[in-house]
Amino acid sequence: MDAEGVLRVGNTRVTLDTLVAGFLAGATPEELAQQYPSVNLGDIYSVIGYYLRHAAELEDYFGRRQQETQQVREQNEVYFTSQGIRDRLLARRGSEH
Repeated sequence: MDAEGVLRVGNTRVTLDTLVAGFLAGATPEELAQQYPSVNLGDIYSVIGYYLRHAAELEDYFGRRQQETQQVREQNEVYFTSQGIRDRLLARRGSEH
């Protein structure tokens, strides 16, 4: 668990929720290892095994992570509004030519 309370796999930036979500979406451990080369295959199997043994306990963690993700998304929408983005991009494109 890092300083922000996020469970990461080994010494990588890959999160437990990322690997579990991939597994639940049908990815095999080998496919996950190809997608996330910084995580070794043995650790991926360990994460999946841990999830299968502790799914109920992890539901609170996953719920909290979803809430945090939604909050960040909402904050980004306030700070980086998409209103008028097409016009800004077209204006920027026009100034490059």
